[in-house]
Order: sequence, then structure tokens, then C-alpha cells
Amino acid sequence: MALSTTTMGTLMAAIDGTIVLISLPAIFRGIAINPLTSFQYLLWILFGYSLVTSTLLVSFGRISDIYGRVKLFNLGFAIFTVGSLLCAATPNTGALGATELIFFRIVQGVGGAFLLSNSAAILTDAFPARERGKALGINMTAAIAGSLVGLVLGGILAIFDWRLIFLVSVPVGVLGTGWSYWKLKDIASRRAGQTLDVWGNVTFASGLTLVILGVTYALEPYGTAPMGWADPWVIASLVAGLGLLVTFPFVEMRVRDPMFRLGLFKNRMFSASNLAGVLAAVGRGGVQIMLIILLQGIWLPLHGISYADTPFWAGIYMLPMIVGFAIMGPVSGYLSDKYGARVFATLAMFLTAATFIALSFLPYDFSYVTFGAVILVMGMAGGLFAAPNIASIMNAVPPEDRGAASGMRATLQNTGQTISLAIFFTIIISGLSTSLPSALSGALTSAGVPQLAGALSSISPSSALFSAFLGYNPMVSILATPQLASVVAQIPQMTYNYLIGHTFFPTAIAPSFVSALDLSFYIGAALSVAAAFASLLRGKVYIHGEQEPGHAEGSDQR
Repeated sequence: MALSTTTMGTLMAAIDGTIVLISLPAIFRGIAINPLTSFQYLLWILFGYSLVTSTLLVSFGRISDIYGRVKLFNLGFAIFTVGSLLCAATPNTGALGATELIFFRIVQGVGGAFLLSNSAAILTDAFPARERGKALGINMTAAIAGSLVGLVLGGILAIFDWRLIFLVSVPVGVLGTGWSYWKLKDIASRRAGQTLDVWGNVTFASGLTLVILGVTYALEPYGTAPMGWADPWVIASLVAGLGLLVTFPFVEMRVRDPMFRLGLFKNRMFSASNLAGVLAAVGRGGVQIMLIILLQGIWLPLHGISYADTPFWAGIYMLPMIVGFAIMGPVSGYLSDKYGARVFATLAMFLTAATFIALSFLPYDFSYVTFGAVILVMGMAGGLFAAPNIASIMNAVPPEDRGAASGMRATLQNTGQTISLAIFFTIIISGLSTSLPSALSGALTSAGVPQLAGALSSISPSSALFSAFLGYNPMVSILATPQLASVVAQIPQMTYNYLIGHTFFPTAIAPSFVSALDLSFYIGAALSVAAAFASLLRGKVYIHGEQEPGHAEGSDQR
């Protein structure tokens, strides 16, 4: 019952994640938003959900430890389903419609936080230590299956109506909510008389919110700068947020029932596994969207796919990564139950580093067979790491703290993924802002229209890049601006057709983009190696209650 119910929750959340990512072009067209002038809405539709879940996971996990994990898991199912219905029913268009959609995504995020903070804890409660890795691996396979369904359904449903993209989660949500309330029973042990740590919750949630807000707004242009890292509000948000997070441990040491027992980090298995998890998340959290942008903005148009169709085909061409994860998820969970997590998680991170290096050697007009093989191995490495790492974290904590521990693990992972996106986007946009104007100028001169070079040099790299990501031909949008009308009218039709064709923009942008992307790959490889060494520190096997924490480096003698 625990596995089936949590699997439905994971499936629903996974479908929603990839279906929104691949269907953003249809969503933006549906609410009539211009991608060249609406980068902030793109960021918030992408990041709003993860911001809410990241800031609430630990708090919800601790509340669940006090009031019951199943009860709040059920509530999360219901809230997520209502949020999906609200997204589908977004009444307005334009800026107001985008704002409404972001708010409704935040409602989904609240439900998702209840689901994510309790899924691993409920499975750990329900399964004996010898089967936890396998159960978590099966649960993660459902997440990958949901990702596959989301990619394919997103491409299909977007053809008909963007609202169907959100409605597709509703049947799963209704079934899961009913099934969970009917069948799932809470068997977790709870300490009586616990109180809610209000100050700890406020300090942690406020600090993390400010940090993620600062990172999000730093990705938007500021004045004449392509990014907002120098924006005083961004700096203030980051400083205040980090200050609150530094204050958080001191608050926790002074309350009777802290929202998170910091003493758990004294356990080597728990701390090393979480460190490996957050380094892995920072290293590879942004790679999927970067590769999708590479496919949509460069590779697919060069191979004759129209910009309107690139979102769907990008999802199809990314399937090897998801298939690799699905293959290794259950296998690694089963093996870690028998032999421990250290060998598999460490090997996975070294494999991930190798795939990053392999990606950096590919030209922008790569052979898909080679590309598919590399991302297949990257996906297998992700599956090899995930289930053993989560199992070792959950095995290391006492039963009454599993909700908070699960929330902390998920918070670190989600925050790491957000930081990863910020790092990757910063490198890409900074690189393009430096080299794109000269690249476009050279390409326009070669095309016989140097008179357009000055006008296009002021185009925001982020706007051009995400225009391609959203399924729009950036050159069509750029040349349609009123201030260029007189210049465009003098261009020969053949030249104009070439400029708005499949090859001009990808060829012009590719060297700059790939150069910046390679730097991101090198950073991802370095962080993956660091995660591998952190994984080595965890020791062999430790299960709370079966041996003393000081023996974590030895076998549990099962």
C-alpha cells in the first residue's frame, strides 16, 4: 500500500515536471506572451514551483513527524490536484494570465512539498532495512516513467490545447488522493508532547526563500547588463538570506523541539550522503535543460526541424537519458540493499564526470548516435546513484525523525538543482553577451546585410536564446520589430528567407553557445568528482538501531 500510493504521487509530480518543461511554447502562445520581452515569466514558471517546495520541505517534514506523515501526505495529494485544476482554468492572458499561472503553480508546489517530504519517510517506515533500497528504486522508476509520459504527452497535448497539459495530472491526483485516504495507514512512531518550532521554521524558510529569489532575479537583465548579479536588490536578498541561514543553527540549539535535529549531521553516513547528494544536484541539476536548449536552438533546426516542432522532438531525443535512469534505478536499489551504497554511488559520480567530459568533446553538429550513447550512460549513472544514496540517508536516522530528514534531503537536492541552473545560465548568458554581437555581426556581413549588424547587436542574449527554447525562430521575432521595418524592406527576398531559415541563427550562435556550454560541463565534471569523494566518506553500511553510529564504516553483519 505504501509503495503503490507514494508511487502514484511520484508519478503525478514527475509527469507535471516534464510536461510543463516541454510544453512551455504552447503555454506561452496560449496566454499570448512574447518570449523576447517576457523572460521573467519564463523564469518564474520554471522556478516558482521549486522555490516553494524547497523552502517548505523541511518544515513540512517536521510537521509530519509531529502530526502524522500519512495525514499530511494525503493533504499534499489533494492540494496538488487542486493546483493542477487551477492551472488548467487560468482565466486571463498576457501578463495577468502569466501571473495567475505562476500563483497556481505555487499552489501545486505546496502540495508537492507535502508529497516529497513524506514519500521516502513513509517507504522507510513500511519496508524492512533489507528492502528499502529496492522500494526506493521502484519509486524512482515511477518518477522516470512519469518523465517519459510527460515528454510524450506534452508534445501531443500541446498540439490541441495547452490547458490539457495540466489537466492530465488530475485523474492521477484524484485516484491517488482517494486511494491514499482509503488504504494508507500511518505506522510511524511519534514522540508525544512535541511542539512546533515556529522560530526555526520562519528563519529557515525566510532565509532559503531570499536566497532563491536573489538567484532567480540575478538571471534577469539589469540596466544594460545581461544579468542582474549587480542589482542592489539581488545583493541584499542574497546577503539577508545567507544571514538568516547562518542564524538558523543557533536558533535550533535554543529550542526544545527543533524543526531539524542538527545532531543528525554527526552521523557520518547521514552527513556524507547528504553532501554527496547536494554536490551531485549542483553538478548535474541544470544539464537536462541546457541540453534541451542545445537541441532546440541549434541541432534540431540545423537538421531541418522547424522551430515550432523543436520542443517535442527535443523531448524525444532526450529519452536515452531517462531510459538509462529507469534501467539502473531498481537495480541499484536492490544491490545497495545487499552490499551497501558506497561503491555504487561513488562509481555513479565518477561515471557522471566522465560523461560531462565526453559531452564537452562533441561539436555542435554532432552525430546523434554518439550523443544518445553519452546521455544514456549519464542517465544510468544518475539511476545508479539516486536510490542507494537516499536509502543510506533514510537508514541513518531514527524513526521519529524520518520526516524531517526526508525533507532536509529533498531541500538540499532541490536547492542544489536551482543553484545548478543559476550557474549554467550565468555561464551561458555571460558567454553569449560577450561573443554573440560580434558573431551575429560577422554572420550578417557574410550574408550581405551589414546594415542589420548594429540593430542586432543590442538584442538580449537571454531573450534570443529562450525564444528558440520556446519554439520561436528568434530571427523572425527580431526582424519583425517596428524599428527595423525600413531596413528589412530593402533586403532581397532571398536574403530575408535565408535569415529566417533553419540554419542562419543556429550557425551564428553555435560557436559562442557551445564554448560557454563546455565550461559548464567542466564545472559539472568537477562537482561530480567532488560528490564521488564525498560518497566515499559515508562508510560501508549503517542502519539506525542495528549498530552504533561509530561503526558506520564497518558492515552491519546482517
